[in-house]
Amino acid sequence: MERVEFTKEMKATHTILVPTMLPIHFKMMVEILRQHGYKAELLENDGRSVINQGLRNVHNDTCYPALLVIGQMIDALESGKYDLNKVALLITQTGGGCRASNYIHLLRKALQKSGYGHIPVISLSFGGLEKNAGFSVTVPMGLQLFNAVFLGDLLTQLQNQCLPYEVRPGETMEKVSAWTDKLVKEIGVRPVMTGGKLRGLYREMLRDFAAITRHQAKKPRVGVVGEIYVKYSPLGNNNLEAFLLSEGAEVVVPGLLGFVLYCVYNNMEDHVLYGGGAMKARIYRVVYDYLCRREKEIIDLIREQGVFQPQTWFPETVRLADGYIGHGVKMGEGWLLTAEILSLVEEGVCNVVCTQPFGCLPNHIVGKGMIRSIKEKHPEANIVAVDYDPGASAVNQQNRIKLMLANARS
Repeated sequence: MERVEFTKEMKATHTILVPTMLPIHFKMMVEILRQHGYKAELLENDGRSVINQGLRNVHNDTCYPALLVIGQMIDALESGKYDLNKVALLITQTGGGCRASNYIHLLRKALQKSGYGHIPVISLSFGGLEKNAGFSVTVPMGLQLFNAVFLGDLLTQLQNQCLPYEVRPGETMEKVSAWTDKLVKEIGVRPVMTGGKLRGLYREMLRDFAAITRHQAKKPRVGVVGEIYVKYSPLGNNNLEAFLLSEGAEVVVPGLLGFVLYCVYNNMEDHVLYGGGAMKARIYRVVYDYLCRREKEIIDLIREQGVFQPQTWFPETVRLADGYIGHGVKMGEGWLLTAEILSLVEEGVCNVVCTQPFGCLPNHIVGKGMIRSIKEKHPEANIVAVDYDPGASAVNQQNRIKLMLANARS
C-alpha cells in the first residue's frame, strides 16, 4: 500500500485532525500547530460510536488504545463535518518496541478498507520516523511543545488538588477553563516563551488556585497509573477520574512530563547497556538535563508557596525503580509504570489504580505483575489493577475500584 504524503501545498489547504488524550495539553499543542501555519483541529468525539468504528476497522487482537484512536478518527471522518478531500490525520510514533509505533500502519490499512485511502496520515515523531514535505517538527516547535507539557501538567495538578475540596462547587473548573484559554492565547502570540515568562505564569497560576476556598478535611488520595492512553484519556478509562471524584477521592495522576523524560532517559540508557551512538546519547543527555532542570524549577516554586504538594522529581523516580525492575525494561511504559507506583507510595498516595488495556502484555507484566513485589516492601500499598477493553463492563470496573476505596477508608 503506497503511502500518501502530506505535501507543502496541503499545508495551506488541508485541516489536520488530532486525536485527543489530555484535553488541556492537547488544546495547547493544537494551537502550536496553528501558530506554525497548519490548519489543525482537536477531535472531541467520544462514546460508543468511536468504539464501534474501532471494532469495525481494526483487528480484534489489536490493543485497546489503537482501537480507540483509529475509531475516533474514522468516526470523525464519517461525521460529515469535514471535506474528505481537504483533511489529514496526525498520529504520534515513539519509535520504541511498543505496538504504538505501528498504529500509523494500522490506521492507513483501516482508511484504505473504509474508502479513505487518499487521506494523508502524518507521523509526529521527534525521531523523524517518517518524512513529509509539508510537515516537520522544528526546534522552536519542539520547545513550545515542551512548554505545553510543563504548563498542562501544573494546571492538571492544581485542578486535582482543589476539585475535591472546593467550598463553592464549580469554582475550580471555572479557573481551569479560564487558564486553559489564557495559556492557549499566550502560546498563540509567542514564538517561544522565555524562562522568565514561564516562571511568571507558574507563580500566577499557583496564586490563583491557592485563592480557592477549600474544606480542610482530607479525602483518600488515589493515584492513577498504567498505559499512557488509558491512564489519561476519559474515553479510554471510562471517565475514571470523574468516577473517583464522585466516590469522594482526591485523584493524583503523574504528569505527561514523566513519560517524555522516560523516553529520553531510555535513549541514554541504551548507550550504557548496548553501546554505540555516543553522540546521540550526548544529545539526549542535554535534553534530559534541560527537562529535569525545568521540572525542578516547578517543584521548587510549589514548595516555596507551600499550599500544594509537588510530585516526585524524575531523577528520584528513576532511583525508586532500583531493586524492583531494570531500566532496560522499556516495552510499553516499561520500568516507568512500576516506578510511578513506587513514587506515589513515597508521596503518601498508597491507593493506586493501575489501568491495563487489552492487548498490552508488557504493561500487564510491569504493572499487575509487579504488585506483589511492591507490596512485600510496602505493605501499606493498596493497589488494584483494572482491565479496559471494548467489552469490559463499567460496573465490574467500578466495583473493583469501590472495593479498593473501601480498603482505603478502613
